[in-house]
Amino acid sequence: MRLLIIRHADPDYEHDSLTPTGFVEADALSERLAGTDITKFYCSPLGRAKATAAPTLRRMNMEAETREWLREFSPPFIRYPGTGEEHICWDWLPADWTQIPMMYDRDTWMNHPAMVEAGVREYYESVLAGMDELLASHGYVREGGIYRAVRPNRDTVALFCHFGVGCVLIAHLLHLPAFVLWQGTSAPPSSVTTLYTEERREGIASFRMRSYGDVSHLYAKGMEPSVAARFCETWDRPDERHD
Repeated sequence: MRLLIIRHADPDYEHDSLTPTGFVEADALSERLAGTDITKFYCSPLGRAKATAAPTLRRMNMEAETREWLREFSPPFIRYPGTGEEHICWDWLPADWTQIPMMYDRDTWMNHPAMVEAGVREYYESVLAGMDELLASHGYVREGGIYRAVRPNRDTVALFCHFGVGCVLIAHLLHLPAFVLWQGTSAPPSSVTTLYTEERREGIASFRMRSYGDVSHLYAKGMEPSVAARFCETWDRPDERHD
């Protein structure tokens, strides 16, 4: 089985849609995906994910099932340690969170008092439950750290979603701390991350990531990827996001 975790194209967050560039990105993505034998599509309920999926679904004459847990990962804001300011749960300055050892562990990062206060674990586990239910419907049942391949297959399943929740899904499948993925990776708008099952012993499957944040469909059109969710590469660029 293969999973395609697809981030929405360049977002217009104010209107929960796409920018003009985003619509071009989504169309380029559709050309790429139309040549892939995709068995099933799932989509976030948010407009920017739906707008990204639309050209692909039209080209392939298919529909996507909406899954509420695929919306952007958005538990209540946390109170930033030391200042009390409210931030999304992954928006911490590196100089601060890197000094907290528990943030590097796949289980303990959710035990930080700021995360506990915001109910991050409960929200996180609801996403994982949704993902495991979906995988079970496709023949892979979670048992501890592996998946029981009760109906092994070579299907390809596409998920149109968002950067934050995409990191949560990858963390779950690869046994990594989501917090480190939020901080240390950047999947560009319209990018495709591919994971596939490996059944090295009969009936026992695990996931391996083949590619992360692939935007080859943009390069094929002579386009550079958009920079949504990234910060400035160097401080001396006032036109780029600093904090």
